Amino acid sequence: MTLGDMGASIIKVERPGDGDETRAWGPPFSDDGTSAYYLSVNRNKIGIALDLDLTTDLDRLNELIHGADVVVDNFRRGTLERRGVDPARIVERYPRLIWCTLTGFGASSERPGYDFVIQAESGWMAITGEVSGDPMKVGVALADVIAGKDLTIAILGALASRSPLPPAQRRLVISLAHSATASLVNVAQNALVSGEDARRWGNGHPNLVPYQLFSAADRPIVIAVGNDAQWRACCTALRLAELVADSRFSTNAGRLAHRETIVGAIAARVQSREAGFWLAALENAGVPCGAVRSVREALHDVVASPRTGVQPAVPGSVRLQPPKLNEHGALVARFGWSAFEHLDDA
Repeated sequence: MTLGDMGASIIKVERPGDGDETRAWGPPFSDDGTSAYYLSVNRNKIGIALDLDLTTDLDRLNELIHGADVVVDNFRRGTLERRGVDPARIVERYPRLIWCTLTGFGASSERPGYDFVIQAESGWMAITGEVSGDPMKVGVALADVIAGKDLTIAILGALASRSPLPPAQRRLVISLAHSATASLVNVAQNALVSGEDARRWGNGHPNLVPYQLFSAADRPIVIAVGNDAQWRACCTALRLAELVADSRFSTNAGRLAHRETIVGAIAARVQSREAGFWLAALENAGVPCGAVRSVREALHDVVASPRTGVQPAVPGSVRLQPPKLNEHGALVARFGWSAFEHLDDA
């Protein structure tokens, strides 16, 4: 979808009958029975259905591959090869073709890739949730999202190469598990440097204090102090001059060592007034902060549609609504990749 947002012509190939399984991941469903989940990631594509066990449909797929710049698939190992579609051989046959397979656990694994399982095994759930509570997944299928972005980056990198790439470098594989583990970034590095396992901090931060949630009199807010100047400004805005005067807290390392003292003092002060009062004071002082908003509140800041979702985060535009199952099958059968030129006639 991201490539489509940026102007690529995308043909989405689904199985006949049920199609993409996310079509049934609801409620909620739109007025025409399409799941909100499916709508969220399928704009800017045209859709066809092919049964890869039928020779005619397999021939059509090979015709589309012949005219493509990029192929993306998410089949488990061997599924395509058993039907005579071998990506490794195909990229040798077509010198400009890029083929990217999105897997759960890498090219050698036959395990299906589902975001929840990935979040469990990648370490994410071990560091998410209340300190004394159960491991917790992130509220969005973020492993899926990050892997999709990694896939996009890999494809764009191959397309932007200044010299012809050998087949091996045009045969890309993205793993949800690897994308998720790589996105542990500083948490992973903490474990590598210290030799100690990461743990849950709830709404706190393993390396910064204060950098967490606080409850104002009417709603929660977050305060995110990233350096010593912001620390001093934060104390001034919260009218906690005694914390600035205490040399133990002048550096972040000192604040980490006295986390409970600092968090306790700030929590007591923030609770005494409404969120708006403290947010205004903190913003005026240049301290990163914000209110905890609902999803509907957050959507007020962007252009969003019940049919095509949140506007592209990359430079791009919404040109096509998510396709119904096999909506453009006849058009693609007649015109191939030129079907995009005939969409207005459909």
